Amino acid sequence: MKANFPIDAPKQKVVKAPELLGFRVVRENPDGSTLSPLIPNHPGIKASMLRIICSQAGISREEFFNAY
Repeated sequence: MKANFPIDAPKQKVVKAPELLGFRVVRENPDGSTLSPLIPNHPGIKASMLRIICSQAGISREEFFNAY
């Protein structure tokens, strides 16, 4: 059974998951250039945005949850 993405995940925890998978924070407020994955600077990240972040980064749902 697939786990659902959290409805309102804490930003710090969402940022940490890609870092554990080898990504790194380049800057927190991009100037319009395209970075992958782009994580909005909101206290909570919605499930729909988590799906987009994982898709941009090529991270599977399982990989994300293992790191999350």
